[in-house]
Amino acid sequence: MTAPLPARRIGILGGTFDPVHIGHLRSALEVAELMRLDELRLLPNARPPHRDTPQVTPQDRLAMVRHAVAGTTQLSVDARELARDKPSYTIDTLESLRAELAADDQLFLLLGWDAFCGLPGWHRWEELLQHCHILVLQRPDADVEPPFELRNLLAARSASDPTAMPGPAGHISFVWQTPLAVSATQIRQLLASGKSVRFLVPDAVLAYIEAHDLYRAST
Repeated sequence: MTAPLPARRIGILGGTFDPVHIGHLRSALEVAELMRLDELRLLPNARPPHRDTPQVTPQDRLAMVRHAVAGTTQLSVDARELARDKPSYTIDTLESLRAELAADDQLFLLLGWDAFCGLPGWHRWEELLQHCHILVLQRPDADVEPPFELRNLLAARSASDPTAMPGPAGHISFVWQTPLAVSATQIRQLLASGKSVRFLVPDAVLAYIEAHDLYRAST
């Protein structure tokens, strides 16, 4: 009789990645190592319902993320949201992923503190924990109180140790991170003004931006 395969541990980090930068990548790598994930997937959003339309095409953003994670065994890219002709609802992505995984595989959704506090505005947000655990990437300087709708959920579902959450889904835990002071908005502004963004993005991403003349101010 064949022994059952051990449960896999899969993390997902969504974003516009417009462009992907060292802040995204460092957070992802730290979580992958802390949680001993088998894989952490970066999922570029196509049409994020809660954010402005990305400045460059989905194809360019996907290419930059692929360049960024090349050679990093813990990180990978999942392009499923870019294949949809509708807004990138996280619940749809989780249902799609869960259908591909074994029943006991653990799925971890990574969210920043601001995104977590905005969950009550998400499509079918109450169903998220049916499909995944939530890891909240919280900075030491985060001082915003969670909205009322989340307080009971936190009281019922919080786990103190993110590495020991039981089962495939259903719990919330916090991962404390020291943020890198870099943002995609800052990078786009620097590029638009003709300034260098070296060391804010991986060299391969910078080479792609320059080769395709992305984010430059139109003349």
